[in-house]
Order: sequence, then structure tokens, then C-alpha cells
Amino acid sequence: MVARSSAEAEFRTMALGVCELLWLKIILEDLKIQIQHSIDLLYDNQSTKNITYNPIQHDQTKHIEIDNHFIKEKLESGLLHISYVSSNQQAANILTKGLPIKRFEELVSKLGMVDIHSPA
Repeated sequence: MVARSSAEAEFRTMALGVCELLWLKIILEDLKIQIQHSIDLLYDNQSTKNITYNPIQHDQTKHIEIDNHFIKEKLESGLLHISYVSSNQQAANILTKGLPIKRFEELVSKLGMVDIHSPA
């Protein structure tokens, strides 16, 4: 499916992320590990936030209405908490974008990754 806007792509990705979080929660519960607090989902798109928290559906967002209701349901139940994180603080950028070497090294360090091929 082709997204009609970057906000739609981000929103659909957020909905898929929520599904993955719910799946992980079920796995943890099967292992007798209980999650006592809401699960944090971080995002870096202000349009996504506006769509999520705006109770009015506009013509421009009809195509993501199902995802919107799904995410709102999880927010209202207290299972999920959505927080904004700026793009330059987003650790996932190391996997999705070409970065300057300094920023790349910062994120590698932040993720605890090591170069197994570098001399000790």
C-alpha cells in the first residue's frame, strides 16, 4: 500500500508498533512476567500526535481512521503511553538514515554496540 502522506506512513507504523508491543506483552505474561505500568511508545512526528489526540476526524484522515481508533482505544485503556522524541534523539535513526560519523558513533555507543572487527 502506498501512503498518501508522511503522516499516514508514520501513523500506520505507529499502529504496527502498538501491535508488536501487545504481542510482546502477551509473551511476557505467558512467561509469568507482569507489566504493571503503561508501555511507552516513542514517536518523532508532530502530525501523528495531532491526529492521535484530535477527537475530530477530518476528510484528510479518513483513510487512517481504523488505525486511529485502535491506538486511541489502547491509550484510553491505560495500556499505552505515547511520548514525543525529537528526530535527532531517535536512536532508530542509526538503522534508517545516513548519519554523520560523529552522530553515528554517539548512537552506536548509546545502543551499547561494539565493533567486533576493530583492533582491541
